[in-house]
Amino acid sequence: MAKIPMITLDNRHDLYQRVILDHYKKPRHKGRTSPVHRQQQGRTPYCGDTIELTVKLNQTGDTIEDVQFEGEGCSVALASADLMADAIRGLSIVKALETVEQFLAMMEGIAEFPEEPKQLNKLNVMQALTHPLRLKCAKLAWYTLKAALE
Repeated sequence: MAKIPMITLDNRHDLYQRVILDHYKKPRHKGRTSPVHRQQQGRTPYCGDTIELTVKLNQTGDTIEDVQFEGEGCSVALASADLMADAIRGLSIVKALETVEQFLAMMEGIAEFPEEPKQLNKLNVMQALTHPLRLKCAKLAWYTLKAALE
């Protein structure tokens, strides 16, 4: 039987860098939804990152069909927005808001996402962030989504 390698802080940091760079260089959710049912702008005053989220809801208005973002900022802020869009597509508004709270708790070291579903588990890579200003960059899209949905 093959040994499973231990996940070390270095491994997690390397994975974090690969995921962040991938989502920053090749965002999957950059643009605007059509139609736009919810829209919200967010800004990080510390570094000037800006994000505008647009959300498309299902016919009954209780489930997120699509979320897109536009904006300017660092790789962490824009990659986090793209990861967030992956994670919340198809969720009810209630579940999406719960996911926002779980992400924010994870960034404070209080929680993490379970192995399944994979689109949520992928968010655990953001735990490698330790610098307080980078944490604010990572949280920008999530706070913006919360404002759009409430």
